Amino acid sequence: MIRALTGYSTRNPWRVIAFWVVLGIGLTLLSPMLLSRVTQSSTGDFLPRSYDSAAALRIAEEHFGLRPDATTVTVLVARADGKPLTAADHERVTARSAELAAHRVEMPREKDEPALLVPDRSQTPRVAPAVRAPDGSFDLLTVELTGSQADEGVQKVFRAFRDHATARFAADGLRSGYTGALAETSDTTEANRTATVVGGALVVGLIVLLNVLVFRSVLAAVLPLLAVSFIGGVATGAVAGMAILTGLRLDASTPGLISVVLLGIGVDYLLFLLFRFREQLRARPDRPAREAAAEVSGRVGTAITSAALTIVAAFATLGVASFGQFRSLGPAIAVAVLVMLLGSLTLMPAMLAACGRKLFWPSRALRRDPAPGSTAERFGLLVARRPLTVLLGSIALLTALAAGVVGIRMDYGQGGATSTTPAAATAAEIARALPAGVSDPTSVYVTGPALAPAGLDGLSKALSGTEGVGQVARPVLSPDGRAARIDLYLTVDAQSARARELASGPVRSTVSAHTPAGTEAHVGGTAAVFADVSDAVDRDLRLVFPVAAALIGLILLLLLRSLLAPVVLMLAVGLGFAATLGASTLLFQHGLGEPGVSFTLPLVLFLFVVALGTDYNILITDRIREEMHRPGPARAAVARAVRHTTPAIATAGLVLAGSFASLATTPGSAQVAFALTLGILLSAFVLSLALVPALAALLGRSLWWPLRRPAPAVTDEATVHPAAEYAHRY
Repeated sequence: MIRALTGYSTRNPWRVIAFWVVLGIGLTLLSPMLLSRVTQSSTGDFLPRSYDSAAALRIAEEHFGLRPDATTVTVLVARADGKPLTAADHERVTARSAELAAHRVEMPREKDEPALLVPDRSQTPRVAPAVRAPDGSFDLLTVELTGSQADEGVQKVFRAFRDHATARFAADGLRSGYTGALAETSDTTEANRTATVVGGALVVGLIVLLNVLVFRSVLAAVLPLLAVSFIGGVATGAVAGMAILTGLRLDASTPGLISVVLLGIGVDYLLFLLFRFREQLRARPDRPAREAAAEVSGRVGTAITSAALTIVAAFATLGVASFGQFRSLGPAIAVAVLVMLLGSLTLMPAMLAACGRKLFWPSRALRRDPAPGSTAERFGLLVARRPLTVLLGSIALLTALAAGVVGIRMDYGQGGATSTTPAAATAAEIARALPAGVSDPTSVYVTGPALAPAGLDGLSKALSGTEGVGQVARPVLSPDGRAARIDLYLTVDAQSARARELASGPVRSTVSAHTPAGTEAHVGGTAAVFADVSDAVDRDLRLVFPVAAALIGLILLLLLRSLLAPVVLMLAVGLGFAATLGASTLLFQHGLGEPGVSFTLPLVLFLFVVALGTDYNILITDRIREEMHRPGPARAAVARAVRHTTPAIATAGLVLAGSFASLATTPGSAQVAFALTLGILLSAFVLSLALVPALAALLGRSLWWPLRRPAPAVTDEATVHPAAEYAHRY
């Protein structure tokens, strides 16, 4: 099957290239519109219906008209001269809020932006008075907008609303401030806009620079980016189409994560092909380029397929997760990687066949082999001669980093805001006069027949005396009279660990003990949602880790046809995962004093580092097996394998690490960016080029137990140096 695809592509390169270019451009243009139909913004929507906060969210939607994709902004209005608001000021605030509630906010568009292909987020927000400061220094309004806070269109609408509202209040001698998740995200995005552009440019520049340095060719430097851009457009469209057909709802951050993953692995796979293609052309200068492309694509395609299926299998395990954000991420990544695999077996071989030797112009490297004594050759000899030293050094480094896992804590805050943003400053001003949770209340929803505010006095009184509750609002009945909402303003930030403890502990205990007879009550709001998310994630981690490890091990077993080799690789990547998580904990939790590591980090890190890091292990192990099939000492085979794969793995590792590093420019993604970058670097340079080859040198051909020797490898003997070249050194 693999050779059939690569063979057809190398025989009909221009037909295959045209197909991918047309499909890639078309789906790239349509993807924003398609993705807008399958993304959702509320974390609570990803919780199973059995959770208390999920039940509260359903009541809010059914009885109070809460839009499931709504995001709320809190607006502070105060006098510009700093004096307390007067009665006339309060009237003006009320009048302006009614005016703003009737004003439709048009989404600003860039010049020449195609209206049909960009989702229009224009809308009329819901604006209502909320709370007044006890000292009369300000009034608070709540503004409800539809859409995800991560959606650029929604952020544009918010900024348009903010500018309009600020001007209207200023006309009355009033100033205004804006806070909440959307305001914080928008402020941080604006502050990081330049860094985001620069970060993306640096990643592209890194890829081009590395390829130029390695291949000495402009075409070889640009080709990977062109190939990945076309395949990535098709993959994104395929993910959106899959979600539409299956009813799957994606988190707003998923498309961005998919783009980074596809850029990294796509360039990696093409680099694997380019290095082996160049090796073939050097060994057989008289061989037709298309024939060499077909041979290389068929051989390397097997390793690429195994590597891609490892990623697919790892993320497919998220299908058993209970938390919907994980459960939707799995199929999305799996579909995207399968499309990238298809492109790697068709478009990439077609490009090799179409370009031929011109791919490496103007470099003269095809006319000669690398000079003896190259860095890769010296390193291979070091690993083969001193395997125990290399092994112990690698284990010592990874173990030291892994020790940082001790005392790890999970942080369920959304991140992204800094103390310097206008939204953070507004939140701080509010907190000086009102409880910290006033802009993001914890709500108790009560349902039952014939509800009346007076019948909820006992529950309200009990809640007012509950630990951590700073203020309790009056009960509000739903229009149908079958539900009531009691808002609680906690004394701490709703996204803090303490707020989660209060919502899941004292607040829920009080509600359980004082709910009126014949009624049912549930606790909702950000703090309650993240308390339930914490429970769901803990359960998922205990389930997904072993299932993913078992599936990856099975794929390695089928690929390597050995019982011992998969165990060696799984132990290696497991140690790499622990080291990366430990280093992240040391830096962010202990070094920078953050509440903990992001609650999604262990699972995302496990899947990405184990699955993507296994790509490099598969490449080096496959080459070691191929070399060990030749006569001569096993250590000589390891030296040759390291010599030939070091440039490919090192370059691919730097490219993938650079891709993940670009996530640091996305608000709230610093931890994920650091962890994934470090994890890939450890996987490439420590695990794949040092630890695994050292183990192979120590174990020799027994690595392939229960087979006596590796199975014959389909390869062109001219593409590797004769075994005798290294045999005399051992």
